[in-house]
Amino acid sequence: MSEEKKLIVLLVEDEPADAHLVRLAFVEGRLLAELYHTQDGVEAFAFLRGEGKYAGMPTPDLILLDLNMPRMDGRQFLRKIKEDSLLQIIPVIILTTSDAEIDLVASYADGAAGYIVKPVDVDSFIKTVQGIGDYWISVVRLPSRL
Repeated sequence: MSEEKKLIVLLVEDEPADAHLVRLAFVEGRLLAELYHTQDGVEAFAFLRGEGKYAGMPTPDLILLDLNMPRMDGRQFLRKIKEDSLLQIIPVIILTTSDAEIDLVASYADGAAGYIVKPVDVDSFIKTVQGIGDYWISVVRLPSRL
C-alpha cells in the first residue's frame, strides 16, 4: 500500500473486549489503517451496502470476522459475502476463539483468506492483530478500490 493510502478494515465482532483489543493493536502498532466495527453479520452487510447509519462508508480492503455471533454468525456471513459478485473480492480473515478443525476447514472451503485463533493472553492477542495488519498493509498487494 502506498504511504498516503490507508488500509480500510472492517472488524465484525460481537465481543466488546475483543473489539477493544483489536483497536488497541492497530493504535499501538501505528498501523496505516482505518478500522470500522460492526457487531454481527447483519450489521456488517448494512455497512457493506451503505444502508442506514452506514451510508457513505467506504468499502473495506479487508474484513476481520469472528465466527460466533448473534443474528448472523461469521459462517453465514462468509458464505453470503462470497456469493455476492460485488463483495466476494474482499479478503476475509477469520479471527475466532474456535480451534475446531471443522470450523477451520469450513472457513477455507467457504473462501476465507486466513484463519487465526485468538490468543488468550492479551499481549499475544495484540501482537497477533498487529501481525495481521503489518502483513496486509506492507506485504500483500490488494486490488484498487472501485
